Amino acid sequence: MSPPIPKPEEEHPSLPTVLIHRLPSFRYTLTSHLEPHFHLVDPLTTAAAATDSARALLCVGPTPVNEGTLNLYPSVRLVVGTSAGLDHVDLAACARRGVAVTSAANAFTEDVADFAVALLIDVLRRVSAGDRFVRRGLWPVQGDYPLGFKLGGKRVGILGLGNIGSEVAKRLVAFGCSVAYNSRSKKPSVPFPYYENAHDLAANSDALVVCCALNDQTRHVVNKDVMTALGKEGVIVNVGRGALIDEEELVRFLVAGELRGAGLDVFENEPNVPKQLFELDNVVLSPHKAVLTPESFRALQDVVFANLEAFFSNKPLVSPVECH
Repeated sequence: MSPPIPKPEEEHPSLPTVLIHRLPSFRYTLTSHLEPHFHLVDPLTTAAAATDSARALLCVGPTPVNEGTLNLYPSVRLVVGTSAGLDHVDLAACARRGVAVTSAANAFTEDVADFAVALLIDVLRRVSAGDRFVRRGLWPVQGDYPLGFKLGGKRVGILGLGNIGSEVAKRLVAFGCSVAYNSRSKKPSVPFPYYENAHDLAANSDALVVCCALNDQTRHVVNKDVMTALGKEGVIVNVGRGALIDEEELVRFLVAGELRGAGLDVFENEPNVPKQLFELDNVVLSPHKAVLTPESFRALQDVVFANLEAFFSNKPLVSPVECH
């Protein structure tokens, strides 16, 4: 008969317990940095009793944290986020229970901004499409490939001028673009033109970069009317969440030639991507990897550790999120 699994306090008497909250398909690969300081417990592989007294929960990627999760772990008083967005965390439920929530802060900001601009350049200059053209042996047969379009001088509207949106703007200004934005409110210190809604922003833009948070107010914020306002020469880049765009309408607009193109890192029903997009050379597709670089993971590792250390030392959290 196998011996009983020891409780956390028996196995690691001096280390605070942290739950690794993940979907079965997800792994948390940054444990080596945390293990000397915290007792990490994965409920998927550990006896339920080992989770009873845990006060911190480390949420891996977009694993949902809702009322049911908090009922399952009633001792938890901190949810540590590890993703760029927090639409998978029920912030209202956390607020009701007095559970603090932290975000990944700026760990992914620069890498996502780089990727957004890369997608925009790729669509405009036809980089990926040109690569396929060469690899298929079409250059000697069909001759010169169609011209792309210059990025400099384009009017680019940014939906969501938070940390990532601000870094996107900085990069686009360096390319000579004219930047405008829509956000929850006008930012007094920002020199760019502000539009109160996505429709008006699109009507005054050649391209839209979507990087706002997903919530009830922003779901399908880029809809049929916004795409119509952007027009046939418009380009859409999405590095936020798939549901920020009405994907069905986006596919229809692209197939019908009602948009110049799109660069998409996120989709409404991941990992499923509309098959109609596979045949379109003016669409660049990416498997939700804008955040993933070794450098961003090191930055995430640091912010996760800093938040856990602050929590268990009764110090202010490093990247708290307002729960309401």
